[in-house]
Amino acid sequence: MKLNPYLNFNGNCAEAFHHYVKVLGGTGLHVMTYRDSPMGAQMSESEKDMVIHARFLAGDVLVMGSDATGSRYSKPQGHAVNINVDTPEEAERIFAGLSEGGNVGMAMQETFWAKRFGMVTDRFGTPWMVNCEKPMG
Repeated sequence: MKLNPYLNFNGNCAEAFHHYVKVLGGTGLHVMTYRDSPMGAQMSESEKDMVIHARFLAGDVLVMGSDATGSRYSKPQGHAVNINVDTPEEAERIFAGLSEGGNVGMAMQETFWAKRFGMVTDRFGTPWMVNCEKPMG
C-alpha cells in the first residue's frame, strides 16, 4: 500500500502544481483540464479550463490534485501535508518556496525533535509542514 496526497483547489490547481514541481524538484507533471476530457462538453465555459486531474512525482511520492467545480470547493482544514527532508538546508529552501505569498504558522526553527521544522499555508491554501528530523534513538 502507498498513500499519496490528493489536493483540491479553487480554480488554481495548474498554477499550484507548476509551483510545487519547481519548489519540490518534482518530475513527470501532467495536467488535464475538463476541456481535454470526455466531460468537457458538459462543463460551463468558465469551468472548461479548470483542472480535472493533475499529478507529479516528488521523490517517490505521487502528488495528485484537481480544481473543485461550482460550489464544491471547501478550504482545507484539519490536516497538513508533511515533507520530511534530509538536511536543514533543504528544509529551509523548500519552506521558503512554499512560504512565498503564504501564511507562516510556525517559522522554520530547531525543535526538540527536528533540526528544522516549520508550518505554512501556501498562497494556494494548502497547509504544509516541513520537517528535518534529528536522529531518533
